[in-house]
Amino acid sequence: MTQERPAEPMLSIVVPMYNEAPVIDAFFARVLPILAGLVRDYEILCVNDGSGDGTLEVLLAHHECNPHVKIIDLARNFGKEQALTAGLDAARGDAVIPMDADLQDPPELIATFLAKWREGFDVVYGVRESRDSDSLAKRSTARMFYRLFNRLTEVRIPENTGDFRLMDRRVVAALRRLPERNRFMKGLFSWVGFRQVGVPYRREPRAAGQTKWSYWRLWNFALDGITSFSTVPLRLWSYAGAAVALFAFLYAAFLVVRTIVSGVDVPGYASLMVVILFLGGVQLISLGVIGEYLGRLYREAKGRPTYLVGRTYGLDGDE
Repeated sequence: MTQERPAEPMLSIVVPMYNEAPVIDAFFARVLPILAGLVRDYEILCVNDGSGDGTLEVLLAHHECNPHVKIIDLARNFGKEQALTAGLDAARGDAVIPMDADLQDPPELIATFLAKWREGFDVVYGVRESRDSDSLAKRSTARMFYRLFNRLTEVRIPENTGDFRLMDRRVVAALRRLPERNRFMKGLFSWVGFRQVGVPYRREPRAAGQTKWSYWRLWNFALDGITSFSTVPLRLWSYAGAAVALFAFLYAAFLVVRTIVSGVDVPGYASLMVVILFLGGVQLISLGVIGEYLGRLYREAKGRPTYLVGRTYGLDGDE
């Protein structure tokens, strides 16, 4: 049965921001007319994730001019996934759209998102038509990540998707129930399920500023995603250990037979060092994989909040 949509829905836009002062004016200049032409009631929840470049001051100026602009000022920089979580927790809309402030995800697509939502879809996500604007290395690593993630986990993430999507309030309510602190939002968006559909679009260059995602951060982000949704890496090292043990047993049997047949055998130094270094490397890698999971368990066990809010502007009860 298709979920009935309200005739005049309230729309929440959630925008995590970290050092985005150069692009904020362009963002509002492009987004506000689009929202005013689509819905009567809306809110733009800007989550300032501990910016140090004047982002908060620019946001406050827009808040003074437009009460639809609301601000969640986090106590420090917690990271994009945590800032996005803070925005989703505060969103009150019938439909919620996370998006970046850099205008790489075109706000004109919001109208298509709303149309699909009114058709009965609970999640409408944007799918990049191509990654031609990315470097060869970034395209290759992104493709590898999606394929590896979808092979190792039971949750499938559609390729070339990001956070830009529309979610029904039922989906947002489900996301709020997930207590984990190591949050890989792309995986969580897929894990909750509901009726989902993709909408192709062409991603634009940044309107201003520079990306905050270095290759090192992307690597750690991918590692967080895989370890948050799969225990296959742990299982693989169990298989690797069994294979090495079997090989060692067969090689030992071979040495015994050869010694009985040919006499006393004195192993060479080179082969001995190769075996020692190989086994040592396997053990260190396996300990590293176990350490990744233990570190995440350690952070979860402490039970610290995902984020801390310093102050809010425009939300109920803060003024």
